[in-house]
Amino acid sequence: MRETETLINAYAALNRNDISAMVKEFDPEIQWIEPAEFPGGTTHRGHADVKAHLSRARETWAEGSCEPERFIVAGDKIVVFDRVRVRLKHETEWREGALASVYTFRNGKVIEVRVFAERQQALEWAGVEASAVN
Repeated sequence: MRETETLINAYAALNRNDISAMVKEFDPEIQWIEPAEFPGGTTHRGHADVKAHLSRARETWAEGSCEPERFIVAGDKIVVFDRVRVRLKHETEWREGALASVYTFRNGKVIEVRVFAERQQALEWAGVEASAVN
């Protein structure tokens, strides 16, 4: 599926700190929405704002990655279970966690990204029954 390949490439670009390549398949009017409890968590709109946000976030990493573990297609949305493992520049300890992101596509482009701290919340928001995932 082309959309899944797009997301695999986006994650690879993020992990090599190539934010321009990450957002190239995003619609110019992209909305990137993160929970308020996340650092910088708010809604970012448009290529420039999303690129700036992702660049600021990625610049805090000394090393690490955000890897997609699973892709769940739900109509025009793809739920991605993410595994984050990073060491921030000002820390010696690694931070690890399981997140989920919901990517909404229109005409082959990502028009919205919603990041969730809890995978179940992402499934519910995307209208996916948890029993369909197992």
